[in-house]
Amino acid sequence: MRARSAALCGLAGMVFAMMLSGCAANAGAYDPAHAVAAGSRSSEASEQTLYSFTGGNDGGNAATGLVRDGNGNLYGTTVTGGTSQCGTIFKLTAQASPPWPETVLHNFGCYADGKNPHGGVTFDRRGNLDGTTVAGGSGGSCSSDGCGIVFQLTPQTENVLHNFSAGSDGFGPGDGVVFDPTGSIYGMTPDGGSHSEGTIYELWRSRRQWHEHVIHAFTGGTDGGVGSLGLLLRDASGNLYGVAEIGGARGAGTVFKLHATSRKRWNLTTLYAFKGQPDAGSPYGGLVADAAGDIYGTTYYGGADGLGSVFELARSTRGRYRERVLYSFLGGNDGSSPTATLLLKSRELYGTTSAGGGSCGCGTVFKVDARSGSETVLHTFGSGTDGAYPYYGLIQDASGNFYGATVAGGSFGQGTVYEFAP
Repeated sequence: MRARSAALCGLAGMVFAMMLSGCAANAGAYDPAHAVAAGSRSSEASEQTLYSFTGGNDGGNAATGLVRDGNGNLYGTTVTGGTSQCGTIFKLTAQASPPWPETVLHNFGCYADGKNPHGGVTFDRRGNLDGTTVAGGSGGSCSSDGCGIVFQLTPQTENVLHNFSAGSDGFGPGDGVVFDPTGSIYGMTPDGGSHSEGTIYELWRSRRQWHEHVIHAFTGGTDGGVGSLGLLLRDASGNLYGVAEIGGARGAGTVFKLHATSRKRWNLTTLYAFKGQPDAGSPYGGLVADAAGDIYGTTYYGGADGLGSVFELARSTRGRYRERVLYSFLGGNDGSSPTATLLLKSRELYGTTSAGGGSCGCGTVFKVDARSGSETVLHTFGSGTDGAYPYYGLIQDASGNFYGATVAGGSFGQGTVYEFAP
């Protein structure tokens, strides 16, 4: 957790810094004298707060991605709050106007069932909600707090699929999980593993039992180190793509590809090693890809001003990748320090910045043209009760409306779920 806790100043409560403690406000702080970046413009969209967390039984500190069901209801996690103050899984029921009614589907009890979920949940093929917690569980003692779990929430109960031990399997997962067609689960940890630099793991079910297998243990060298906040990206051939926050040939993180050579063996290929400023550096979110196989993501540092970037890896006919920084954040009205996975729609990349924008530096929603690199600010957080510090990305409905969450702000300062129409 070294790089993550230092870079994000306690990302909404990671294992070693469970609360914001004012840190996020200082990350990539806004300078009123700093002009808006060249190629950036503002176009405020219609934003509304769907729900403000109180920090009580309903949850607090919504460091979560969101998922949406066929009826438009939204699901996610809160790091704190709930009946034991150790986090929740929640549902917001869609209705014509806010606030949307909230239902707590599960209260984490701090111990065997997990503690402090980050990153949200994913629907599996049976309609269950699966995710991770950074602490709790019965696999080992990590600062006397448990080492985290992978969980599955069915309509009847919460089941622990794996208890991390802080050994070769890793610990402290702060991201969500993805599935393959057989129902196997894939994710990352930022710590532990055979080299103490994090892991990429697989869980599969056999005879009603779940089993865990580390498919790659980061070394901190050319392969990178510290598994990211973002989901792994799985292609049609079953390959996995992701980012490592540190390491690589230049120490500024990597983009990697994992290819399965057998059920138990995977080969990792480093597609690109970031160089750091003025190149991109320190990626925290996941990746998206277009139909041509070009890959896009964000970095927390790097870019022309060292305040984060949007990057592209363009695939050549030989399967190699050429990197370019599409946009460099300046920390002014355009935002800074993105940690989110991008959403790609019609050659436009939509995302959030965790800081910058407006007088409080509470973050932005932006879009970047994937061809020209021109950035447009769609919303600036910190005005009224709209929320502050969006660490995770966006989802979209069929009508083109976007949804996301913030870890702070709102009516009670405990985070929000918001909607905006660009």
